[in-house]
Amino acid sequence: MKGSKLWSVYLCIFVGLFSFQIRAQDLLTLEEAVNITLNNNYDIRLSNNSLKADSLGVSPGFAGMLPRVFAQGTTSNSIQNISQTRSDGNVIELDNAKNNNISYGVGLDWTIFDGLRMFARYDQLKELEKLGKAELQSTVLNRVSDVMITYYDLVQQQQQLRALDSTLVISEQRVELADNRFSIGKASKLEVLNAKVDLNTDKTLHIRQIERYINTKIRLNEIMARDTNIDFKVNDEVLIATDLQLPELERLATTQNPDLQAQLINKRISELELKQIKGNRFPRISATTGYNFSDSESSLGFTTKNNARGLNYGFAASIDIFNGSNQNRNEKIAKLQIENSSIAIEQQTQTIKSQLHTAFQTYLTNLSLIDLETNNEEIAKENLNITLAKYKIGTIPTIEFRTAQLNYINATLRLSNAIYETKLSEVTLKQLAGSLSLQ
Repeated sequence: MKGSKLWSVYLCIFVGLFSFQIRAQDLLTLEEAVNITLNNNYDIRLSNNSLKADSLGVSPGFAGMLPRVFAQGTTSNSIQNISQTRSDGNVIELDNAKNNNISYGVGLDWTIFDGLRMFARYDQLKELEKLGKAELQSTVLNRVSDVMITYYDLVQQQQQLRALDSTLVISEQRVELADNRFSIGKASKLEVLNAKVDLNTDKTLHIRQIERYINTKIRLNEIMARDTNIDFKVNDEVLIATDLQLPELERLATTQNPDLQAQLINKRISELELKQIKGNRFPRISATTGYNFSDSESSLGFTTKNNARGLNYGFAASIDIFNGSNQNRNEKIAKLQIENSSIAIEQQTQTIKSQLHTAFQTYLTNLSLIDLETNNEEIAKENLNITLAKYKIGTIPTIEFRTAQLNYINATLRLSNAIYETKLSEVTLKQLAGSLSLQ
C-alpha cells in the first residue's frame, strides 16, 4: 500500500512537471517551423547551391559561342659544339656555340560555325537551369510537407496527452473510492486490486505517449536542422480545408507539380541533345589570329640574329566524311532518349493522377470520420460522467465504469487521429498539386 501511494506521488510530480514544462516552453507556430526549415534544412541548401551552379553555367561562353583570347610565350636555349661542312668544302667548327630563341604574343581562336550546335547548347543550358529550379521546388515541397506532417503529428500527440492526463485523474479517483469502500466494508479487495491494475495500465500508456511526443519533437528539430535539444510546444489549432475539389487539383498538378515539370524539361533537353548531334553533319569553321614577337640569336650560321613581329591570321574548316556510321547511331540513340522522355512524362502523369485520386478518397473519408468521431466523443463523455456519478454511489459495477472510461479515451483518441489523418490527406493533395501553403 505504501509503495503504491509513493508511486502515485512520484507520477503526479512527474506529470505535473511535464505539464508545467509544456506551459513554460516557447510556442513554435507552423509558420515559424516552415521558415526555419527553408533557411536551415540541409536538402534545401544543397538544392539551392546546385541551382546556383546551373545558373552560373548559362552563358554564351560556356556554350562555346565566344572566342578564346590567349597569351603565350616560349623560349629555348642551347649550347653546342658545332662542326659544319659547307657546299664549297670549307669546314667550320665552333665549341660552346650558343643558340637562343624567344617568342611571345597574343592570339585568338573562334569557332564561327559548328552546325548551330553552340546555339542548341546554349538553349540546353537554359533548360538545365529550369530543371534545377524544378528540383529545388520539389525539395522545398517535400521538406515543407515533412514539417507540416510532423507538426500536426505533435498537435495530435499533445491532445492525446491531455486526454490521458484526464483519464489518469479519473483512475486515481477510482482507486481512492475503492480504498474508501473497502475500508468500510462495502467493496472487496478484488475491486481495489482491479482499480490499481487499471491505474497502472493508464500510467504505462501515459509514459509511452510522453516518449513518443518527445521523440517526435526531436524529429521536427532534425527536419528544421537545428539543435535537437531545443524544447517547444505547438499550437493546438488545426484548420481543415473542406472545399478541395479533385478536378481543380488535377489541373494544378499538370501545370505546377515539380516532378512532372522536371520530366517535361528533360524531354526538351533530350531534343536539344539531338539537335547538337545533328550539327555534326555540317562543317566546322574556325578563325585564328594573333600578333607575335620573336627573337633568335645564333653563334654560327649565315644569320646570327633575327627579330620579327607581326600579325598572323587564318581560317580552318573540317567536316566528317565517314566516322564508322557513328553519326547515324548517335542520332538513333538520341531519338530513343526523346521517346523515353515522352514515356516518362506519361508515367509521371499517371502516377500523380493515381496518387491524387487515392489521397482525395482518403480525404473525403476522414472528413466524414471527423463528424462521426466528434459526435461519438460527446456521447462517450456524457456516458462517462453519468457512469462516474453512479460508480461513486455504488450503483454500478467496476467493469461497467472501466468500460465507459475506455470508451471515452478511445473516442477522444480516434477524433484526434481523424483530424490528423484529414490534415495529412490535405497536405498530400496540395503537395501533389504543387500548391502547398500554410492555410
